[in-house]
Amino acid sequence: MTRYATALANPAATYRQIDLAGRTTGADPHRLVGLLYEEGVAALRAAACAAEGRQYAIKSERVARATAILFALEAGLDFDKGGEVSRTLATFYHGLRQEVLHASIGTDPAPFREAATSLEEIAGAWAGVRAS
Repeated sequence: MTRYATALANPAATYRQIDLAGRTTGADPHRLVGLLYEEGVAALRAAACAAEGRQYAIKSERVARATAILFALEAGLDFDKGGEVSRTLATFYHGLRQEVLHASIGTDPAPFREAATSLEEIAGAWAGVRAS
C-alpha cells in the first residue's frame, strides 16, 4: 500500500486542483474562458485515449468533465451583449455536449477526437479575439 506524507488520498488529483487554482486566481474573464477551452479539449482527448485503452471509468470521468465544461461555457454566454454570436455558440455547445454524451455510450474514440478538434477551432477563434 502506498503511503503519502499528507492525508490526501490522491496526490495527482490534488496537484491538478492546485495547478488549476493557480492558473485561475486573478485571471480575467477572457482568460478563464480560454482555460475552459483548454480543459475541455484535454478532457475530450483523454476520453478518446481512455476509450482506446478500454479504461471505461476514466472515460466516464473525462466525459463528465467535458460535458460540465461545455455546460459552463454555454451558461456563461451573455446574450444581451453577444447577440447572434452568443446564440450560435449556445447551439454549438449544446450540440457538442449531446454528441459527447451519445459517444459516451460506445467505445469508439473518434467522436471524442472530433469534438476536441471542433472545440479547439472555437478556442483558436477566441484566442484571436483576445489578441486583437
